[in-house]
Amino acid sequence: MLSLGLGSACSLQEQDALPLHQLPPLQPDILGVTLPRNLAPLRFQLPDSCGLSDIQAVFYAKGQKQIVWHRSGEVAVAIDDWQKLIQGQDSILVKVQGKKAGQWVEYDAFPLYLSNDSIDPYLSYRLIEPGYEVWGKMGIYQRQLASYDESPILENTSTQGGCMNCHTYRQHNPDQMLFHLRAQCGGTYVLNHGKVEKLNTKTAQTLSALVYPAWHPSGCYVAFSTNLTKQAFHSTDRNRIEVFDTNSDVVIYDVENHQIFSNPALKSEGAFETFPSFSPDGRMLYFCSADSVNVMQHYDSVHYSLCSVSFDADAPIGQQIGSQVDTLYNARLSGGSVSFPRVSPNGDFLIFTLSGYGNFSIWHKDADLYRLRLSDNTITPLSLLNTPDVESFHSWSSNGRWLVFSSRRENGLYTRPFITHIDANGVATKPFQLPQSDLRHDALLMKSYNLPEFMTGPVSLPEGFATQAADDKGIDISYRDE
Repeated sequence: MLSLGLGSACSLQEQDALPLHQLPPLQPDILGVTLPRNLAPLRFQLPDSCGLSDIQAVFYAKGQKQIVWHRSGEVAVAIDDWQKLIQGQDSILVKVQGKKAGQWVEYDAFPLYLSNDSIDPYLSYRLIEPGYEVWGKMGIYQRQLASYDESPILENTSTQGGCMNCHTYRQHNPDQMLFHLRAQCGGTYVLNHGKVEKLNTKTAQTLSALVYPAWHPSGCYVAFSTNLTKQAFHSTDRNRIEVFDTNSDVVIYDVENHQIFSNPALKSEGAFETFPSFSPDGRMLYFCSADSVNVMQHYDSVHYSLCSVSFDADAPIGQQIGSQVDTLYNARLSGGSVSFPRVSPNGDFLIFTLSGYGNFSIWHKDADLYRLRLSDNTITPLSLLNTPDVESFHSWSSNGRWLVFSSRRENGLYTRPFITHIDANGVATKPFQLPQSDLRHDALLMKSYNLPEFMTGPVSLPEGFATQAADDKGIDISYRDE
């Protein structure tokens, strides 16, 4: 790999290249994407089918030019060179060229746009084989976005090989983290400024241990659902895996008192409630609700609506959860099924996943992302983000200007994280795949990225956590009648 500075030889003009009058078929597709300045540079290549050798990319910015080439076809700008190139620029122009039958040919130039909205410095995710039924090594990892450095937060090699999932943070704060471990070290673990509590969350009054957590912005409460979940595999359906709940409720966990509570708005006999998410001011709880049916017989007839109920953290016990449920997307009228509601940090927008039925949209090929404007409840598909394959779990950056989401668009099997810029009007730009230091990384990685979440810094579990997880009996939480 070679990166040449300003005024280098071998410019396109000097080589008198023959124009192809078409845009380059780059892998991954980065044509016209919008990038944060504090992100490691994107790398790309041309497919072998182009039949080019000696491929070069010329990056044009105001007052400077940089030529990058790689004989194997991968174009990779060094991080330091990239930062110099984009300094003070609103956009840069890129031209790709190469040799074909001894003649230099060039593709049409394309822009890369640069945003002044910074992105959070870290992204975390779980890496797991995509079937979820059998796995070997799995873990929760964190990626430094200004570089390509990835490090484990926790791997199951240190926790007796069990499953781990549902990692989440209070307002992107790595010092307040929550996640679940299964099997021998089973429990819900709450990291709070260097201290860890292990919780045993199954009670006599709830269906199961707690899942799908969402922090209240105060840090005093966490919303969960409690679910009776089953998994099955299709033999002929294009949706390979079906995961469904035969029953589910939403509850609130009181962090200080180690208690959970709910009310009929969130825990009703006639509905399945799941996927809770608080508003950024903490005064509204969003969740998904479906009419209860015999799911084993009618799994594809279950449709989840998007609902909300008020929440007052300062109200007396028994009065914190409102009694009036509002329906923002009515699946009975509109069809489809909602999952993963996530509100922007400024409270203006809510983005959710919509698929044909059920609540396991991460394996439904028709799953797409939609935006709800909370000021007038208008719903719009995020068309630039959606493809014929799965677009699913998503999370906002702390400043509300970037969204990361999971997609199977590359091969239909493995989820990969994609990132898009969201402006003040809720308009999304063309997404780009999480950049890697080597383009072979994702092509060879036989694991899916689960639950990508932005963080404002790195997570550090306390020394000896694995021993604690194995030995700690945990705190039994209780159910508080409302």
